[in-house]
Amino acid sequence: MKITYREAMGQALREALVADARVFLMGEDVGRYGGSYAVSKDFLAEFGPERIRDAPLSELGFVGAGVGAALNGMRPIVEIMTINFSLLALDPIVNVAATLRHMSGGQFNVPLVIRMATGAGRQLGAQHSHSLECWYAHIPGIRVLAPATVADARGMLAPALADPDPVIIFEHAQLYNMEDDIGADRASWTCDISSAAVRHTGSRLSLITYGGSLPKVMQAAESLAADGIDAEVIDLRVLRPLDTETIIASVRKTHRAMVIDEGWKSGSLSAEIAARIMEYAFYDLDAPVARVCSAEVPMPYAKHLEDAALPQAPVIAVAAKQLLGEK
Repeated sequence: MKITYREAMGQALREALVADARVFLMGEDVGRYGGSYAVSKDFLAEFGPERIRDAPLSELGFVGAGVGAALNGMRPIVEIMTINFSLLALDPIVNVAATLRHMSGGQFNVPLVIRMATGAGRQLGAQHSHSLECWYAHIPGIRVLAPATVADARGMLAPALADPDPVIIFEHAQLYNMEDDIGADRASWTCDISSAAVRHTGSRLSLITYGGSLPKVMQAAESLAADGIDAEVIDLRVLRPLDTETIIASVRKTHRAMVIDEGWKSGSLSAEIAARIMEYAFYDLDAPVARVCSAEVPMPYAKHLEDAALPQAPVIAVAAKQLLGEK
């Protein structure tokens, strides 16, 4: 039976709450409203207000409270409505959660999981459409995850809660309605939170992406296959620490690489990946590393402009052909 990305995340949350009394969910509208994206629908009635805590409109305050709860033995899951609002909580995330284990000489851990929606494509304007995953992937002391499949949405939360250090899970808002059959067998969706995944094998070029761009890249790969071009698709899914080995192994096989990133090119995760490929596989390349990213503008509101600003499957396919020197 197929389930949605939203339902998969809800199942993972429910399982975590049932399995461990230390786990609780906190954030804006997670209780009475059922979550901004309906992930925690009916959780308040099932688990009660002590474990499903509606927070005030103060990301700085409730993320800080999550850090304190983690330090005192709880296993908090803090939901931030959207990545844009997380900027208000950078201090407890970057200056406290990411640093305490190192600053205390290993005496303190912050086993905190922060979930937040990210990405554009919903006509929410420039202030609610950011893809700032690379900002957090820049910070040592944080593990950064970007589940792009229903199976990963179901399987990543449990190992994230088991991690003694802070973990941030980015859920692209365009994925919540995506459906897939993950099977009844737990092995079909259990996953690690340290390695990238090869979503499609190929030999002509490597298409490297993550999060909300993965469905578009898979669509582009299908289009390329119809034209006789066999592309390998790498889903990074773990943005920190990056699985450099999987990336380099793919590039050494295909000899061409293109990174697709909804973030802007300047100072982006795509730039970091390109740099690593140049450092570790320069002599394996038959062409410079290519990138397809969002336009360097604040995200437009108008639908046709928003679509034009974002990486889209036809643009990705054309860029791949250009990289191969084909029309």
